[in-house]
Amino acid sequence: MNRIIEEQIRLLLCEDDVALGSLLADYLRRLNFEVDLCDNGEEGLACFRQRHYDLCLLDINMPQKNGFELLEDIRKIGSEVPVVFLTERKATEDMLRGYALGCDDYLVKPCPMDILLCKISAIMRRCQLGKKNTEVEFDLGNGVHFDSVRQTIGQTHLSARESDLLLILCRNINQTVERNLILRSLWRQESYFASRSLSVYVNHLRKHLEGADVHIIGVHGIGYKLIRNS
Repeated sequence: MNRIIEEQIRLLLCEDDVALGSLLADYLRRLNFEVDLCDNGEEGLACFRQRHYDLCLLDINMPQKNGFELLEDIRKIGSEVPVVFLTERKATEDMLRGYALGCDDYLVKPCPMDILLCKISAIMRRCQLGKKNTEVEFDLGNGVHFDSVRQTIGQTHLSARESDLLLILCRNINQTVERNLILRSLWRQESYFASRSLSVYVNHLRKHLEGADVHIIGVHGIGYKLIRNS
């Protein structure tokens, strides 16, 4: 995967190995990414406070502020920007800590560039779910109305997770939404337990949608689709 990215994406790259950081930044810039390179966590946080980023690539072993601390600060700011750890630390406890803090992926160096680009592409697709459609209320037919702000279907109040899931499906009606993209979007992970939870919430929504002119189908091995009955 060595193609040029058509729509420019702004990245924050924090890497204390100056040579490696420069090499990676130059490579990504040739692919049309806009990259800000920092060699320590404090500088990375300062950049993050000043600019909007579409994704952050963070090393963990950095001076002044390590990658874990930087991610904690980013989340304290309230930002849900996708974060990928790119690090030499491969211990299971480090990976678990990274995901617990809210990272979107954890890659161990040396990581092939094609894999890194595929990961970035997948995360950007997940982040774009429904962004082109800003509707928050939907007519589901037969007098059934979904209000994602009030989190209601008719007179039925939904849980926040049910409402978020239905919003994704409504904004992509008649299109298959990949299961892994839903998991990353709502659970920020693709674990067995998250996958089981997704299945439970889909079943809940199917019951809530009884009487509406839409229903949810599973697309085997891929994901889910909300479609009109007629």
